[in-house]
Amino acid sequence: MAKTLLLGNEAVARGLYEAGVRFVSAYPGTPSTEITETAVKFDEIYCEWAPNEKVAFEAAFGASLAGARSFCAMKHVGLNVASDPLYTASYIGSNAGLVCAVADDPGMHSSQNEQDSRRHAMASKVPMLEPCDSTECRDYAALAYEISEMFDTPVLLRLSTRISHSRSPVELHERKELALKDYEKNVTKNVMMPAMARIAHKKVEERLIKLKEYAETSGINRVEWGDRKLGIIAAGSSYAYAKEALGENASYLKLGMVNPLPVELIKDFASKVERLIVVEELDDIIESHCLKHGIKVEGKSLFPFEGEFSQSVIKKAVLGISPSYNELPHPVVGRPPMLCSGCPHRGLFYALRGLNLYVSGDIGCYSLGAQAPLSMLDSVLCMGASISGLHGFNTVRGSEQAKKSVAVIGDSTFIHSGITGLIDISYNQGLSTVIVLDNSITGMTGHQNNPANGLTIKGDPTAAVDLEALAKAIGFRRIRVVDPYDVAETKKTVMEELEAPEPSLIIARRPCALLKNVKHSAPLKVDRDKCVGCRQCLNVGCPALSRKDKKALIDPNQCLGCGICAYACKPGAIVKEG
Repeated sequence: MAKTLLLGNEAVARGLYEAGVRFVSAYPGTPSTEITETAVKFDEIYCEWAPNEKVAFEAAFGASLAGARSFCAMKHVGLNVASDPLYTASYIGSNAGLVCAVADDPGMHSSQNEQDSRRHAMASKVPMLEPCDSTECRDYAALAYEISEMFDTPVLLRLSTRISHSRSPVELHERKELALKDYEKNVTKNVMMPAMARIAHKKVEERLIKLKEYAETSGINRVEWGDRKLGIIAAGSSYAYAKEALGENASYLKLGMVNPLPVELIKDFASKVERLIVVEELDDIIESHCLKHGIKVEGKSLFPFEGEFSQSVIKKAVLGISPSYNELPHPVVGRPPMLCSGCPHRGLFYALRGLNLYVSGDIGCYSLGAQAPLSMLDSVLCMGASISGLHGFNTVRGSEQAKKSVAVIGDSTFIHSGITGLIDISYNQGLSTVIVLDNSITGMTGHQNNPANGLTIKGDPTAAVDLEALAKAIGFRRIRVVDPYDVAETKKTVMEELEAPEPSLIIARRPCALLKNVKHSAPLKVDRDKCVGCRQCLNVGCPALSRKDKKALIDPNQCLGCGICAYACKPGAIVKEG
């Protein structure tokens, strides 16, 4: 068959296609997003963006129960949201295969924490596979369905940022066409009331024993012999790094199944090497497993609990060899992430400047509003927490504080888990002011559609959530819509709603500046005769703005003519072309 270079995520999608998967549901979250974006290109697979990861898992569970091989995908923090159905699905099992891919983010390239999803596999007592390259992403995605159906269990497929977003060759195979499995009503198996759950738990423990035997004998965990003075136990990207760093100077126990872990296989490997080291990013799960079973091993005494590993990290830890680099002739200028030129969120944040507010933030592009020079966020916890967190903050500190605080949340995040927080405010008679930054897209993860913008994953028209009607239905009477490019009107509206003796919802509505169908104004320019070098325009934090000869300068190739910097320029030196 033909070979092609694929991202790890693309290879997972290819594995789904080849395994005969029919149903895919996901919520976009870096580094997992491309799995679903690739799967949707196969006409044989139904794909959807779900409102959140819990819904995605539940939908995939339902499709599995109906007899179709099904799949859901999410990033590591998304698995927290989906853990409720996961843990009970472990008791119920599957009809047709049920697989969930979870992409961890060591190094926190795009995440608010560095959790290790192997913990969820252990706690929910389901098998977890971890590929080390794109070929294994394809292979393990397909293998996961065989394991799911063989052992009557959901299966977790653990990825990481480096595996998801690295390319390697993959041989393409034909799709396996499978008929829908019959559905048979089985209350004892599928209804988890306490009496049934007690029976199911026993089956889960029996299943774990069988899975442990599979981990020992199936070949998914394999030994690669090299120099026996040093033995390395590793999985996923850690295995790939170790192999590149140490080569034939070590022997390897390469783990493909990271839950449950083998015991006898590790003991046998350990008995044949002089020194044994576990190389694993994040938590010491494999190391602790070894120590629990009396296997002498080194691990976190050499390696950190945080961050992403590399060949250099492993060489230094194992061999004591520090990498040497040629110094660059000039220092590299730091470029922290920032809101894009023309981003409508910038207008909202600039409107909030000077109001001396507590701003409860959320997960999305607008999280960048925490950085200088805008510096407008006080807290960011997790998806949807801006609203419920603000309610708690204001309830404790009283009505006067409610006049000096707002929550900001994007449209996709609001759909994901902000609605319940808004209900909490209304139901419990709170006074909080909530601002939904409606940019008509899921921006941070790369422009995925969501239930608020009226387009499906394929871009087809569908029902859109009416945010104003929704707020009214749950009891909000004060609902305002503003254009964040109109900074003065936005600021005026926020001030009015803060003074209202009841909760308010403000929708700051303008499409993301990077959407293809959005039209922009001509770039602005600086009248250098009027510019006094006050630097007020730089407080807008737009990448199109800089200084030259102590005067403001606008890059016409970046400027989208939003006018926020012109509002900030009190001397009136920023004007339209012509």
